[in-house]
Amino acid sequence: MTGLARNQNARSGDYLEGMLNDYVGGKAKLKAHKSTSARLVTALTCLQFAFAVYATFLLYYMSPSIDLRTKPDFAWATKIAQQWKHFIIPPHILNHYQVSSSLVGAEIQPITPSDVCEQEKIDFMQKKSNDAQMIKLKTELYKEVLDFQSKSIGTETLAQLMAMKSKWDLKGPNRPRVTVILNHFKRRTLCAQLDTLLEQTLPFHHVWVLSFGSPNELSLKRIVDSYNDSRISFISSSYDFKYYGRFQMALQTEADLVYILDDDMIPGKKMLQILSHVAGTEKYKNAVLGSIGRILPFRQKDFTFPSYRKFRSKEAGLYLPDPAYDITLDKIVQVDFLSSSWFLSAELVKTLFIETPFTFSTGEDLHLSYQLQKYRNAGSFVLPVDPKDRETWGDSEHRLAYVSETTVIFKDIVQVRDDQWWKALSAGYITQWAAMYPQKIDALFYAHSVDEVKALAPLLEKFRSTVGKKAYIAVSGGNYCACEDAATALKWPQLVCKERRFKIFDLAVGALSGVSNSEVVVLQGVYSSMKGLIKIHNPSVVITVADIDPNVKKALKMATETNLNATTLVLLPRPSIPKVLWMADLRTTALPNWNRMRISINIITQNRVHSLTRLLKSLSDAYYLGDEVPISFNMDSKVDEATVRLVSSFEWPHGPKTLKRRIIQGGLIRAVSESWYPSSDDDFGLLLEDDIEVSPYYYLWIKYALLAYHYDPQVSLPELSSISLYTPRLVEVVKERPKWNPTEFFKKIHPNTPYFHQLPCSWGAVFFPKQWREFYVYMNMRFTEDAKKNPVQIPKSRTNGWQASWKKFLIDMMYLRGYVTLYPNFPNQASFSTNHMEPGAHISAKDNVVKHDKSDFEVPLLKEDFRNFLPGGKFPPASRLPSLNLFNQPLSLKGLKAAGAKLGQDVIGCNNATEIVMVDHQTGLPSSPTLLGLRPEATSPSTKQP
Repeated sequence: MTGLARNQNARSGDYLEGMLNDYVGGKAKLKAHKSTSARLVTALTCLQFAFAVYATFLLYYMSPSIDLRTKPDFAWATKIAQQWKHFIIPPHILNHYQVSSSLVGAEIQPITPSDVCEQEKIDFMQKKSNDAQMIKLKTELYKEVLDFQSKSIGTETLAQLMAMKSKWDLKGPNRPRVTVILNHFKRRTLCAQLDTLLEQTLPFHHVWVLSFGSPNELSLKRIVDSYNDSRISFISSSYDFKYYGRFQMALQTEADLVYILDDDMIPGKKMLQILSHVAGTEKYKNAVLGSIGRILPFRQKDFTFPSYRKFRSKEAGLYLPDPAYDITLDKIVQVDFLSSSWFLSAELVKTLFIETPFTFSTGEDLHLSYQLQKYRNAGSFVLPVDPKDRETWGDSEHRLAYVSETTVIFKDIVQVRDDQWWKALSAGYITQWAAMYPQKIDALFYAHSVDEVKALAPLLEKFRSTVGKKAYIAVSGGNYCACEDAATALKWPQLVCKERRFKIFDLAVGALSGVSNSEVVVLQGVYSSMKGLIKIHNPSVVITVADIDPNVKKALKMATETNLNATTLVLLPRPSIPKVLWMADLRTTALPNWNRMRISINIITQNRVHSLTRLLKSLSDAYYLGDEVPISFNMDSKVDEATVRLVSSFEWPHGPKTLKRRIIQGGLIRAVSESWYPSSDDDFGLLLEDDIEVSPYYYLWIKYALLAYHYDPQVSLPELSSISLYTPRLVEVVKERPKWNPTEFFKKIHPNTPYFHQLPCSWGAVFFPKQWREFYVYMNMRFTEDAKKNPVQIPKSRTNGWQASWKKFLIDMMYLRGYVTLYPNFPNQASFSTNHMEPGAHISAKDNVVKHDKSDFEVPLLKEDFRNFLPGGKFPPASRLPSLNLFNQPLSLKGLKAAGAKLGQDVIGCNNATEIVMVDHQTGLPSSPTLLGLRPEATSPSTKQP
């Protein structure tokens, strides 16, 4: 017999309807008897009937209102409610004659608790461990946890908790309503629980006694009936809803707070008052409170996690409090999940039903804490006790836990629970271990489909095979990308999805969303899990494909932005992924700067439409890694119609396009110098004349060099002012212009080592913002129409006689202040740009008497991954790169500065050769000369002592 206790009254309506039919059917007989006694009986019967109807409806509406309808937001919870409609059977109804007899007045002797109550017999002492080693290990771990929490979140004693301000006025009008839910199966503890609840210092609002699939259902119902308290209701079903049934019932409460108790918990008489007060504090209002909790396993030395029930293992975690090891709580402790009792706001209960649980057979305790943290940022806490006052204990008789134990003593249940907590940790659950020992990895990859796994595989494997690098991958799981399918795509054994070791994380987004097609489910699931994983592992970058689902992209962006440790989201176009394997060679500290730089392309053009067409095609064929790359066209006043049409119709998918056209002819010096000006210290300008052509890898070279030598906090290279795409074949500044081969020159170091050179490049180079501002100011102060009047005369340099050349002024400034350019160095001078030496402002100009051999300037373009040529397949450390002076002679960076200081021809005179002009890099303006080495923060790095 199953059903709701209150339904006995509700279902009496069936009998009343029958009684009414009997009454109507008997009216003819009553008319035949006109005696006075008959009329009296009729009147009394009608009066009795009216009273019965009144009493029936009165009792119904005074009984606890328990609506079994669930909220539509919880799909799987709704299924449970629908099951209830099928499994809940109407209670046994007394027959008409029995009820009629009772209505006439037959009195039934009421039963009392003393008639039906049973008590558990505990004939054993509390278990105590005599294992000295385990006592030591457990005590040490508990102390470590408590010390960490005291420093990180603060912990309070019971007295301190009760002294905190609470929203609940326990003695005033703002007293909380608390519904207590008692879940019973076999233990004979119901009377003890009801007795202590009736004596609470804070009265309860309702008590619901649940019996789902219990063999003791009838005796439990008799006990509830014996208390004869309208606040206490009995709810039963022959269907076993397992451990989620009590939380499903908690959704129905109208109270402010819910206290859910297992049948082995006998709370002290002050527990409702203590729990309500703490739940009303600002600090713990968004928490679930209890009296018993568990801290999940810590990582072992072999980087695996043990079972939470592993014997003689410190890493197996803690059970708190633990009488077996004499661990009692004198301060509140945050745990990974609570057991046996849960006290929380009714609103928080809904969180349990957002995701379908891993299993319905067990683990609702972990699932609740996991979901609360994942979606509500709520913690789980075990309250301290007053050891001298047993009424403050939530578990006054711990030995009950060993009576009729049904959950964690069996091996298969332990395995299920181990799998459950590991899946939670793998999906971003921040356990106490994770909080105490935050990890640091280089990259966390995310794939929402198996195809995305395959696309990311080369870069993931490069990270994992690089010494000193750590990288993991998270997959959506379920129908989107099952972990086993991802492992197969990566050529990993499927065992990686089961072993408790960090490598691949299954977020189970597809499995948890069920049949829902809502984009909110995916966004919420990915965001919540990735937020946790990022907080646990602190990756420098989160890497995924650029064409990933927009909702997933949004979720990943939100998750990375919430991390205070500056995790950067990197979105890579699939064709580019095999081209950026050098990413794994960057320092961990450089990776977060992946998106900081903004490289703009600035093209100077006028009337060489065929040259410009070739340049634009080469730019369009290059790899851009998903970055936004603005492009601008800078045209002089004499630009031809064909060029205007070409730049107007040119489509650039990588960023904004800007067209600039001068009104008055300015010449090359103005066209170049005015083509770009930095908007920030992360704005870099690539200057290209229209007879240049670039390699498909040019942008990768720039990005790699900036990250390795400019954005790495561990690299100090203030002398670097630009990055060249081109490798020269001549010594340009010497009158004889001898040929020069850097591959041969540096063969003793490495034939293909990049190098620093004091000569700037005008045939494809990226210029740095700080030094470009300096250059603007410098050229403005030094520009003269007559080159002979220029005060800077570099000894033995043919640049002294150059006229109308912006490059001449840049050479002068770099020489005086010790700046250098980074140059590529590959076989046969293969480069990332080449000059086709087509007629223009300088080449074939009327006043240019220098003859140019095209073979001295036109170099082959790199058409393959340049990483294969670098020393060791990667950029050497900055300290190992060789440096050359203006004349291609080896000289240290310090020596270059000393030479500039010795010349003493900068825009501000210096007193001696040990002083260099200081520059404000925000404005480019020089300030008073200062001794080398005395460098304020905002001044030029060129003041470093040689």
